[in-house]
Amino acid sequence: MPPACMPSDGLDARARLGRAHLMLLFTPELCPAGRDPLEVLARALPALDVVQVRVKDAELGHAAARASYDWTVRVLERVAAEGSEALVLVNDRVDVAAALAARGCAGVHLGADDAPPGLARALLGPAALIGLSTHGAREVSAAAELPLDYIGFGPVHPTATKGYARGLGGEAAWIAARATPLPLFPIGGIDATNAGELVEVGRAAVSTAILRAEDPARAAAEIRAALLEE
Repeated sequence: MPPACMPSDGLDARARLGRAHLMLLFTPELCPAGRDPLEVLARALPALDVVQVRVKDAELGHAAARASYDWTVRVLERVAAEGSEALVLVNDRVDVAAALAARGCAGVHLGADDAPPGLARALLGPAALIGLSTHGAREVSAAAELPLDYIGFGPVHPTATKGYARGLGGEAAWIAARATPLPLFPIGGIDATNAGELVEVGRAAVSTAILRAEDPARAAAEIRAALLEE
């Protein structure tokens, strides 16, 4: 594994992304009060392939870029310290991804209201990983024309994290995964009790079910096992 201070190799990162099954949407604010979010992360890391740093305060605007930057640095350092090969991405902040590329940040995940993927690619270069949130078949189809490396799809189930009262369902995720050549990570309300519905996709992006779990290591391992029918 290259040291955290070295830039990620784009080809290696894409190969690892293609083999990835479980992404943690690392939102420190979701961790229970009194628990160190980095300790929660460390316990879950053995089951994780990707960590996307998603700081709620970053949604407040450019003044909150520092929060995303600082947390991403902490995550990069912890991932390296634990000897994990998990890819580290940052949510929304192309500027943070660019600033931390040389320290191991593999890329950025974009939402519909964030920078266009073409602009992100121009700013980050060809080696960076770029993901995009999608919410239906039309958006999945359109994503094939964009300079992306993976897509998120959801919500699969209702989720309070993003305020969705209804989900698209596991079958919609299977159909979407078959309709795109890109790795697709279903998101939204996924936990160990329903992750098996996504076995034909074999991937998921999860936050609350791991970050709020009494035993994050067990929760992450059980979700991963359900995705792989182990």
